Amino acid sequence: MLKAGEVVLEMHDNYQKQTYRNRTFIYGANGKLQLSVPVVYSQKERQQYRNINIHNTEKWQMLHWKSLESAYKTSPFFEFYEDELLPLFTEEAVNLLAFNLKCFETILDCLQLDLTTSETESFQKETTDKSDFRYLANSRKEPNFNFDNYTQVFGEKHGFIGNLSILDLLFNEGPNALSYLENQFKHL
Repeated sequence: MLKAGEVVLEMHDNYQKQTYRNRTFIYGANGKLQLSVPVVYSQKERQQYRNINIHNTEKWQMLHWKSLESAYKTSPFFEFYEDELLPLFTEEAVNLLAFNLKCFETILDCLQLDLTTSETESFQKETTDKSDFRYLANSRKEPNFNFDNYTQVFGEKHGFIGNLSILDLLFNEGPNALSYLENQFKHL
C-alpha cells in the first residue's frame, strides 16, 4: 500500500471463514496468540462481507484489549498509541466491515500515512488494471515475505515472530514503523 498511488478496498466479496477479516495474531508471553472477532455467520446462506455482523454477546473487545495490554504494556510505544487505539476496544462494533474500516483508518493515523483510497462498486473476480492483493486476506495461504527482524517484547524468549498484527510493529517501533515498512520493499 505504501507504493500504491491508490488503494481500492473490496466492498462486495462474499465472506469466507478462516481469513484475516476477523482475526489477527499478536506476540504474547507464550508466543503467537490469535485474536478473533466473533461473527454471526451461516455456512448455509452465503453472505457478503459487508453484511456480516459481530457477535457481541461475548466481551471480545475487553478480552482483546487485555491481551494487548498484557503483551505490549512494556513495549516502548504502547502508551504512545494507547489513546488512539482504545476506542476500537471500548465503542461497540456491530458490523465487521465497518469495524475493519475503522481499524484501517486508525492504523493509517497511527502511521501518519496519507493514502488515497476508494471502494469497489461491484465484485470483479479478476482485475485487469490493478494489482490484486485480495489473496492476502486468506489465512490458510500465508505468504512468506521475509521481513527484516525488529526488536519484539518477548523476542529473547521465543525469537522473532513474523506476520503479526501491525500493532506489534507499532508498539515496538513507534514512529519508525513507517520507515521500517518502506525499507522492506525498496526493491519494488
